[in-house]
Amino acid sequence: MSTSLDLCWRPDCPECSRARIVKNGSTHNKKQKYKCKDCGRQFVENQTKKNIYSEKKKLIDILLLERIALAGIARIVKVSQTWLQDYVNKKYAETPLKVSDKPKGKLSIECDEMWSFVGKKGNKQWIWLALDTKTREIVGLYVGDRSSGKIIMEILTSCLSTMCSRLYRFLGSLLIPQKRHKPVGKESGKTNHIERLNNTLRQRISRLVSQTLSFSKKLENHIGAIWYFVHHYNKCLSG
Repeated sequence: MSTSLDLCWRPDCPECSRARIVKNGSTHNKKQKYKCKDCGRQFVENQTKKNIYSEKKKLIDILLLERIALAGIARIVKVSQTWLQDYVNKKYAETPLKVSDKPKGKLSIECDEMWSFVGKKGNKQWIWLALDTKTREIVGLYVGDRSSGKIIMEILTSCLSTMCSRLYRFLGSLLIPQKRHKPVGKESGKTNHIERLNNTLRQRISRLVSQTLSFSKKLENHIGAIWYFVHHYNKCLSG
């Protein structure tokens, strides 16, 4: 038989540990909700849903810079894949799609391209890269179809001193003046830094790895993940 004391029992507030608790409706699965009259915290007894604290989000931000699939990150950090996907979507949407401004002056640039796919192997997305030979910083990046290399090259033309690149048909004299462009082969060693950068990107960004299950399903996240790593890469170089 229940006593009047049993009927009036309330759990202590998990926020301020005080006992001025009132009932506050119920959850969708009929679990009793409570509210603290002192701090305003709403809660249920024996709560199973855990809040994602800032320390855990910082860890996720770091893990996104390593070659780990989102499913792996969810297991490591112990969050649901649904929550993690929503968090990643928002983070990549907020990532700036441009490099930081560099001081005015002439640049010596190495350029190259690489590709991966989004959704299916038939949907190739090319990554066009431009690297400052002196500082090793990424000064140009564009993700798009096979012809999109012209976009980044036209942007860079106005600030180039000398540009070394692998010899591709899209780098013709109509796009870049011959005196500013030096098409070279791998054996020359002139594109060692940009070739090494391509390896770094594939080593650190899981969705760029060949024959991977971590490929991008959305173009927006594909672009966001690459830019997110580029900002981190440049920041490490600048100290």
